[in-house]
Amino acid sequence: MTIQWFPGHMAKARRELEVRLPQVDFVLEIADARAPAASRNPSLARMLSGKLHLLVLNKADLASPLMTDQWLRSLRAEGMEAIAFSASADRPRKLLQPIQRLSSSRSAAKGLRLLVVGIPNVGKSAVINKLAGRRRTAVGARPGITRSQQWIRAAKNLMILDTPGILWPKFADQETGYKLAAIGAIRTEVLPLQEVALWLARRLQDLAPSTLMTTYDLPSDDLAAILPGIAKRRGLFLSGGKLNIEQAADVLLREYQQGKLGRVSLEQAEGEGTGL
Repeated sequence: MTIQWFPGHMAKARRELEVRLPQVDFVLEIADARAPAASRNPSLARMLSGKLHLLVLNKADLASPLMTDQWLRSLRAEGMEAIAFSASADRPRKLLQPIQRLSSSRSAAKGLRLLVVGIPNVGKSAVINKLAGRRRTAVGARPGITRSQQWIRAAKNLMILDTPGILWPKFADQETGYKLAAIGAIRTEVLPLQEVALWLARRLQDLAPSTLMTTYDLPSDDLAAILPGIAKRRGLFLSGGKLNIEQAADVLLREYQQGKLGRVSLEQAEGEGTGL
């Protein structure tokens, strides 16, 4: 089944972003550290060409530390300024230092106008709140919380432009769709939940073989038995005593997204070996 999600507000947001770009000095692009390639909108790279640019691999506290380090080495080798960050755990200074270093040629008196971009649910609003030192934008686990652009004053000489998350109209391959669905970048209402959950279970078996059996106390690692096993262990039943497989799929996806299955990344940097 094809996974696609490109509602009308995203097309509008992209047009508005193109209009705003000349007004900003610096771009903070947010991606998910568990899927650094899949969670970057390829059309943004073309739009941001020529702008001071820092890529932030957010949610690093949910990703494999080893694989995140590999990604950073790979990105920096390509000439990309990139850092790993956790909006829930790290201090603002970890972001502010590279921003200040990269924008040091700008006049301090004039201030810095910072644009924050990324796909849905990678933590843009959480990063902005961290920089602002207080809750200035709505934060949630559901993609699509931010629906309009807004300027936020983070400091005397720092203004931040928050933008809605923007996906692209068509994924290059279905694997990208599965990764984005697994990390929560696409609303569950439009997902084939069981299909995505089985993809995730298979990926977890490859990357962290004992995780599913240990977390859900499953008797075996048979892929076909994982969702029924989760439903049975969590007491998820439909009327008549039938196992609620759909709810079990939702549990697996949600608990992976929350980090309850450990720090597992879904993709590795090109040229790097698999590792956790």
